[in-house]
Amino acid sequence: MAAEFRETHSAVIALVDDLAYKAKKAVDLGFLDFSSAAAREHALRRELELNRRICDDVYLDVAQLIGSDGAALESVLVMRRMPDARRLTTLLRADADDMTQHLRSIARVLAEFHARAERGAQITAEAGRRGLQRRWGDNFDEMSRFVGSSIDRDVYDRIRHLALAYVDGRQPLFDRRGDARVYVDGHGDVTADDIFCLDDGPRILDCIEFDDRLRWVDALDDAAFLAMELEHLGRPELARYFLDTYAEFSAVPSVVSLEHHYIAYRAVVRAKIACLRAEQSGELADQDAVDEYLQLAMRHLEAGQVRLLLVGGAPGTGKSTIAAMLADTLGAVLLSTDTVRREIAPDPPSYDDASRLAVYRALLVRAERALANGETVVADATWQTDRLRRLARHCADATSSNLVEFECHAPPALAAARAERRVQQNWGRSQAGGSVALMLAERRAAWPTAIPVDTTGSPSEALRGIAYVLAYATDLTGDASAD
Repeated sequence: MAAEFRETHSAVIALVDDLAYKAKKAVDLGFLDFSSAAAREHALRRELELNRRICDDVYLDVAQLIGSDGAALESVLVMRRMPDARRLTTLLRADADDMTQHLRSIARVLAEFHARAERGAQITAEAGRRGLQRRWGDNFDEMSRFVGSSIDRDVYDRIRHLALAYVDGRQPLFDRRGDARVYVDGHGDVTADDIFCLDDGPRILDCIEFDDRLRWVDALDDAAFLAMELEHLGRPELARYFLDTYAEFSAVPSVVSLEHHYIAYRAVVRAKIACLRAEQSGELADQDAVDEYLQLAMRHLEAGQVRLLLVGGAPGTGKSTIAAMLADTLGAVLLSTDTVRREIAPDPPSYDDASRLAVYRALLVRAERALANGETVVADATWQTDRLRRLARHCADATSSNLVEFECHAPPALAAARAERRVQQNWGRSQAGGSVALMLAERRAAWPTAIPVDTTGSPSEALRGIAYVLAYATDLTGDASAD
């Protein structure tokens, strides 16, 4: 029977009857070097050893191709041939009825693999913040030669800024995940093309063998690769289902912003590989694929930004109502000076300068802790002086978080009436009645960096305006230090 041949950026596979024979290409791509026969044989033996951890019935042996003179020509990996019709990408494109069941089985197998995967100090060091920072840096370096041709300069710069800012400000988050033992010697390349859904369960093939550090990852990062692929293939609902099901089987704690970050990282890796394949073949890159991967990465990095959102204004302007609704909408941490004041100040509370400063500092200590752990924070306070706003800017800078400032506005008489009614009817935690509202409104310093929010109408109307700004005003998502 004639052989069928398949090719990747680093290997050639010959399919003969029920077996597959894989040989490494004699290439040096920078991040891998198979230019010598010894390096190629070593890589194949590592591939055999590592993939047997999850697919021991697929990876059979390493053999030698022998020439007519009896001399060894090349090392090859001998594998059980998988049926193309059961490839996950094939099933997805055919819109198979049982996709959720297949993905549930894949999630279970991957979770079980991660549960027994090797852990240790070296793996933790590489999978944590510094290792992730290095991997991002390596990817950007390897992609840089394609900027201006296959990769748009503005897109490259934006992705680079968002990715590195997230990693820079999240040391406590990565430390916490290390303590939770979610850093593993994983797979490193969980792609839909290399998963086969057989009757007796899925086979997840072709883990990374050429650089151990690329397998030493957060278990969520490993799972995020397949979620990214599902989204890229037009099935975001299946991506969400897969991650939720993986979380169910693995009990690996997830943080929404980190999930977005890992999906973006995997999309950037795929864009880079598409460029490298094109360079290797001497052809133009599949520009649609490169652009789609980079836009997917951008969407997730934007969605995963950690933000400190100040919602301020004089008492009675509706800031607390708006802040609570905004936090609910975003799934953010809500911090309020009214709550902090009740916890740390005497009763009745004091509104003198020293007491106010102590309350704001206590609020921002809590905000910094949440931001460093990947949580967006909505900070509900009057934010009436520039000194207090500078403290917030420092908090955002310290955690490489984005600061966006909103100032609620209502006519003074309306705000005072609202504030007085709230105190009389014992709504909320604020003790600032109508007279305090008028006094604070008169003493407010101008807030030129804040986006005005008209709260004369309904809270829902005001919230829609804020949501629009956060979704579409991309000039607000730069460095916090620029505010």
